[in-house]
Amino acid sequence: MSETSPRLFIVSPHFDDAVFSCGALLAAHADAAVCTVFAAPPEQDMHTEWDGKAGFASAHESIRARTVEDNNALSVLDAIPVRLPFRDAQYGDSPSISRLASALEEAIYGSTANTLLMPLGLFHDDHGRVFEACCEILPRLLHLEWFAYEEAIYRPIPGLVQQRLVDLTERGIVATPASPAADHTLDRERQAWLKREAVSAYESQLRAFGPGGYDDVFAPERYWRVAVDRQRPRKAGH
Repeated sequence: MSETSPRLFIVSPHFDDAVFSCGALLAAHADAAVCTVFAAPPEQDMHTEWDGKAGFASAHESIRARTVEDNNALSVLDAIPVRLPFRDAQYGDSPSISRLASALEEAIYGSTANTLLMPLGLFHDDHGRVFEACCEILPRLLHLEWFAYEEAIYRPIPGLVQQRLVDLTERGIVATPASPAADHTLDRERQAWLKREAVSAYESQLRAFGPGGYDDVFAPERYWRVAVDRQRPRKAGH
């Protein structure tokens, strides 16, 4: 990667979100950091409906296997895993937005990133919490170039992206369609192939979504440049 290429830090609520939503972009940026927020198992083992669909008998088995899947996927894309010690909502955990924001901010400062990608926070409670945390730290990290990505699988749900764009505006954040600059030495066909290889590593999650349930993963990726609108006051409560 040239010195002028973005050094990406992609915030991923769960193990697969960054690859599902940004895999082609990751393929064009070696050594990008992928920070999975909800990467820890529950203290007490349990069984959930989603883990059962994915083929696991327990949460601890699920987290162990999904960590391996994530390692395999990120190795295909030459990406670097970063994992935070939070548990996702299916395990009954709901860390405060401030705790999430503090941990994310520390992880970002510990990286060499100059470009950050956050989820739009579509549909899933965990995604929404990560979105909230990113919005909290965005004004404090204006030295970074910020982008938001539309989460694959959830973005086709009618109205969700539009609602989130309105929400950003009310927060005093401008969102403009854009994408981080890519490494043009890698053609799009190669990027798509690498993404498919990486996606295939998440065998358990593809099994849980079922045939046709993850087709949107392979549709074109969509990004928004996000920045604080200094001309617009932030809405009370945001």
